[in-house]
Amino acid sequence: MTRQIGPIDACVFDAYGTLFDVAAAAARCRDDLHGKADQLADVWRLKQLQYTWLRSLMRRYVDFTQVTGDALDYALAAVGIDDPPLRERLMALYMELDAYPEVPEMLRRLRAGGLKTGILTNGSPKMIDAAVASAGLGDLLDAVLTVDPLGIYKPDPSVYRLALDRFGVPVERIAFMSSNAWDAAAAADFGMTVVWVNRFGQPPERLPGTPVAELTSLEALPELFGV
Repeated sequence: MTRQIGPIDACVFDAYGTLFDVAAAAARCRDDLHGKADQLADVWRLKQLQYTWLRSLMRRYVDFTQVTGDALDYALAAVGIDDPPLRERLMALYMELDAYPEVPEMLRRLRAGGLKTGILTNGSPKMIDAAVASAGLGDLLDAVLTVDPLGIYKPDPSVYRLALDRFGVPVERIAFMSSNAWDAAAAADFGMTVVWVNRFGQPPERLPGTPVAELTSLEALPELFGV
């Protein structure tokens, strides 16, 4: 690691794609999807994000469970699959997504180093609570914050303020980690110290807000913060 970042009091993470593998549900149904698992996962995730942005602009909020179901319905139609039991299985599996393998130890190291940890997610309380419990991360988190009380999705600035209000420290002393380049940019523009977890080798977005560091996974994050 070339340099350390700090001082930091709290580490806040996006959930889906950052801590949890959003392709895991389709991967578990690979045989039933007949060669279309990867295509389905890609379209499902894309429409899921698009619907959060579009509903925010339309001021037509519904929680992330419905958004995820609507996006899945679109994705299944896009790949030419009409299978209601499979649809229900995919939705159930999305409630129990796999955490990336480095996540538990990374969180333990951060907390051992005296840092607070939390999630800031578009996910509904029902969804994120199920994912955290399934991955066994509950004891490693100080806060799980969702957009549900606001009725609007990222990248609205009010979402990032949730973390500021919860931890009560200067905005620059909150580190925010996301695998979504647009999310990382928005949090940086809000004033957080942002690490972009570029798991998928994407180019940076052409948006306001610049992360201070880029990683390919969360494994090296504690070292980045000197813990």
